Amino acid sequence: MKKGLVLEGGAMRGLFTAGIIDVFMENDIIFDGAVGVSAGAAFGCNYKSDQPRRAVRYNTRFCRDKRYCSVRSLIKTGDMFGAEFCYHEIPEKLDLFDFETYRKSPMEFYAVCTDVNTGKPIYHRCDTMSDTELEWIRASASMPMAARIVNVDGYNMLDGGISDSIPLKFMEKSGYERNIVILTQPRDYTKGKNSLMPLLKVMYRKYPGLIKAMENRHLMYNNQLKYIRKAEQDGRAYVIAPDEKLPVKRVEHDPEVLLEVYRIGRRAGMKHLESVRKFLK
Repeated sequence: MKKGLVLEGGAMRGLFTAGIIDVFMENDIIFDGAVGVSAGAAFGCNYKSDQPRRAVRYNTRFCRDKRYCSVRSLIKTGDMFGAEFCYHEIPEKLDLFDFETYRKSPMEFYAVCTDVNTGKPIYHRCDTMSDTELEWIRASASMPMAARIVNVDGYNMLDGGISDSIPLKFMEKSGYERNIVILTQPRDYTKGKNSLMPLLKVMYRKYPGLIKAMENRHLMYNNQLKYIRKAEQDGRAYVIAPDEKLPVKRVEHDPEVLLEVYRIGRRAGMKHLESVRKFLK
């Protein structure tokens, strides 16, 4: 029986997820594979490299650094989260990513991106976290209007959450029979229409497939929540979600706020730990 982990995105809400998976790592919860969307990919890859606390460490250390995330970076480079600083300088020099452990781990890790030409999801298996695969992670987390379109392996891509926000179906189709799903919104959350669609239609007018996906994202997301609830009732999935809306903005420069969201995640991880063990067995 293959055991999987599904990680929703949500920008800095992802530190809730980081808290949970750190508890899992520290308590030897093993998965055969994981799929991450946006922040779920950027933070979740630390599971395969076996580096608990790394995500919260570099986020709190650099959240006020203009090279990490700032309007200045957006104006100068087209990326609010600095591409070179976030996806190369930090993992390669400032807070080292354990590339060797990542490559040796048998765990499969997938990042979800959205093809801007079709509006469809692309699921990329990241086996080595090479420079090219770091770009796949960056593409998965490249939010519309806050990032440039990322070109990797011939694809032009943006945030995976546009086309597949919670990829439980993907994991099930890939042979994962028992899946832990970590959400970053409360269970009773319902996504509404994107109020920025008029601006998005102008900005991405060359990409009708992308526009259609963004217009329909709330429908896709809410249908996914229904599917996940059914999977949970059927015993195929175990869902962990925050009890209430997380006290953090999508872009957050206060390290104490980030730490609190991370602590909320750790408390949730501890609360669910034994139930997760039982479910996976």
